[in-house]
Amino acid sequence: MRYRNEYFIINFFYLYKLNFYFMQGFLNLDKPFDWTSHDCVAKIRKLLKIKRVGHAGTLDPAATGVLPIAIGRATRLLQYLPGDKKYKATIRLGLTTTTDDLQGEVIFQESVRGLTLKMVTAALSEFIGKIEQVPPRYSAIKVLGRHLYDLARRGQVVEVPSRIVEISEIKILDWRINDFPELDVAITCGSGTYIRAIARDLGIKLNTGGTLSALQRTFSSGFCLDNSINFIDLEAQIKAKTWNFIPPDLPLWHLSTITLATAPARKWSQGRYIPIDENSENLIVRVYRQDGCFLGLGKQIISDNEKLLVPIIVITDNTYH
Repeated sequence: MRYRNEYFIINFFYLYKLNFYFMQGFLNLDKPFDWTSHDCVAKIRKLLKIKRVGHAGTLDPAATGVLPIAIGRATRLLQYLPGDKKYKATIRLGLTTTTDDLQGEVIFQESVRGLTLKMVTAALSEFIGKIEQVPPRYSAIKVLGRHLYDLARRGQVVEVPSRIVEISEIKILDWRINDFPELDVAITCGSGTYIRAIARDLGIKLNTGGTLSALQRTFSSGFCLDNSINFIDLEAQIKAKTWNFIPPDLPLWHLSTITLATAPARKWSQGRYIPIDENSENLIVRVYRQDGCFLGLGKQIISDNEKLLVPIIVITDNTYH
């Protein structure tokens, strides 16, 4: 009986690790309105019955659209995803709120029917390129060890540090004239850009108020809204056992690749440095085995005049392959 119990424990441990290996990859979630990014992570943990879940690029509760979700060992890859993002936003002019969107309290409003599309277009052009931006006071950035939104809710006034962000394109989609004109725009920008801050600062440049009235992220870290999935469809596919992970290496297309033969691939997966013939130094690369299996991410270095491939993140455990 003792040996039978030991056999059961050993096999249970093996199956657990094998299941953990397969439970890894990405999910392209279409985040619903009024959900926090943390709410989405908690929901997916419950649906998939796995604790190791993370997300890239926080979305405000009032925003919808692409929220990249990493599952299992793929959570370690989040920091290496590309940073470009795209949004569709609606900016309401003549209005200022505490949160720079319609979720906050109104602190200023005035009719601005005198604004023209030509004036708005000229002001928007000043946001293209690398610009200095002050994040909203209600944001997740930490100051003095606390999130800004925590400090704001407590009534504490602190200086919000500015940051340099990059906006590559702002395209006007629609312009609606009324007492509080609304502007629909498509924005392509780098990581760390606050669309709420663009709305606020556009109002300032036009000598009036500006706030974000709607926001949808259409592209983030290599994931596109057209290929996203909502919670209703996700639950149905999980129940029908038809849902599959996005392979962990797929969003890392922007990184170069190196392929290793079976023996060096095993050594590399065990944490060993592998001699290589590549020319680039300090370059992060995707590492594959000869059969096409994605092993993880490595870094090319030069040590004692020898070119080596150093493991950074090992995704595939060669013990089971």
